[in-house]
Amino acid sequence: MATASLTIDLDAIAANWRALDRMTAAGAQTGAVVKADCYGLGAARVARALAQAGARRFFVAVAEEAAAVRQALGPGPQISVFSGHMAGDAELIRGLDLTPMLNSIDQITRHLEALPGHPFGIQLDTGMNRLGMEAGEWQAVAEVVLAAGPELLMSHLACADEPDHPMNAAQLAEFHAMTDGIGVPRSLSATGGILLGEAYHFDLTRPGIGLYGGLPFEQARRVVTLSLPVVQLREVSLGETVGYANSWTAEGPTVVATVSGGYADGLLRSLSNNAVFWDGNVPCPLIGRVSMDLITVDVSHLPEMPEMLDLIGPHQSPDDLAEAAGTIGYEILTSLGARYTRRYTGSGA
Repeated sequence: MATASLTIDLDAIAANWRALDRMTAAGAQTGAVVKADCYGLGAARVARALAQAGARRFFVAVAEEAAAVRQALGPGPQISVFSGHMAGDAELIRGLDLTPMLNSIDQITRHLEALPGHPFGIQLDTGMNRLGMEAGEWQAVAEVVLAAGPELLMSHLACADEPDHPMNAAQLAEFHAMTDGIGVPRSLSATGGILLGEAYHFDLTRPGIGLYGGLPFEQARRVVTLSLPVVQLREVSLGETVGYANSWTAEGPTVVATVSGGYADGLLRSLSNNAVFWDGNVPCPLIGRVSMDLITVDVSHLPEMPEMLDLIGPHQSPDDLAEAAGTIGYEILTSLGARYTRRYTGSGA
């Protein structure tokens, strides 16, 4: 009972996928990004829920991540690998029937030599300078690559979360310049790109964070509840301090709840003295430092002492918590620790 509980609503994830699918242009397919263990929420259960909602194309970061996804989905749905075909990946790519998104001339050579005839896609760099081939590289190899039959040409937007950023239009123009007239299906948009409108959708969109309830998809249903058990209650007198480095000092008599969870569970130290837990509808401030396994909370104002306190839930999303921590919702979700008891609700739970 000292283990925190992470509840994942599979119906909410499915509903978010369906909503983003409806927002995707008619005739375009909607995929699903399931990298990083479905953003920390559990690849096996979540990928299956997305497939049941209608997703047929899935994306992971590296080939090793695909094993749990393929086991959950079985044969049929396509699983693409953003990092492409790395050295030593051939057996995984063949055995799991993966589609690597080739990012360089070296990867193209490796894939065509090791797995001739095996499906692949191409990632192009339209200005993010992270993965993919730039225009000159692509022009040099396009004839050979297109003869081998790529299944997808893709790129990635750097500033899609900022709709008015000029980088969006610049990357869209560059993607057109690199791919128009080729006749291969194209993909440019993740969640933010979907929200930019149909001009960015091409043949396939690939939402990620929006599936899991995160910004910039403001209409997303909440997916995650994180409840931490109260291990101990104590009364602290005026002038006493709480936690490491005496970083919080009582300004009067205070009831302190020590809850089970800390930075070993992905709860960032930057939340120290700067976050809120919830007992139902009542906020309770985090006091003192976040330590490895324990966090202290002021519950003096509660009429009854709680057994659990929520850190993520109806009143506080991962993005709200991220704002308090000085980071982004992606980091909050993907940092959620292995010690949590994961509970799934909804269809397929």
